[in-house]
Amino acid sequence: MSNGPLPSQLCLLPELALKKEGDKVRFLGCVTSYSSVSGILTLQYQHQAQDSRCVVALVDVTLVLRTLKSDQVRIGEWVNVIGYVTAVNPLPARKGSRENEVLQARVQTQVRIRALLIWSSGPLDTQRYSESVDALKSRCSIIAPSSNSKNGQ
Repeated sequence: MSNGPLPSQLCLLPELALKKEGDKVRFLGCVTSYSSVSGILTLQYQHQAQDSRCVVALVDVTLVLRTLKSDQVRIGEWVNVIGYVTAVNPLPARKGSRENEVLQARVQTQVRIRALLIWSSGPLDTQRYSESVDALKSRCSIIAPSSNSKNGQ
């Protein structure tokens, strides 16, 4: 038995909404904003732009500030993140400005992540990346023993 840290779970950013607090995850996202005051990096996934609702990752980068580079917080930059889910919050309906209402209608869930590691992805084809992650996850689920195999079925 290993006493080391648990491995991260590779997932697509929209799947973060299905994770639980305390899960260690690895995902890719596009920087949409960064607040140096709060240390929060906001990430979304490109394919969500056409969706009426999406998942937004609010990544707390305070643990990695010393190694964080300016290109990793630049709007439009794609970054990989390994970290822990600290909260999954479906956004409550709020009244306010028209802009706020439009944003509220578009964003379904905010997931808060405490980053352990962030690195730039470099050039990538997001469609191919999504397909690769899905293929890897399906292969892993085939390899993993199922509950039926424990019963000899």
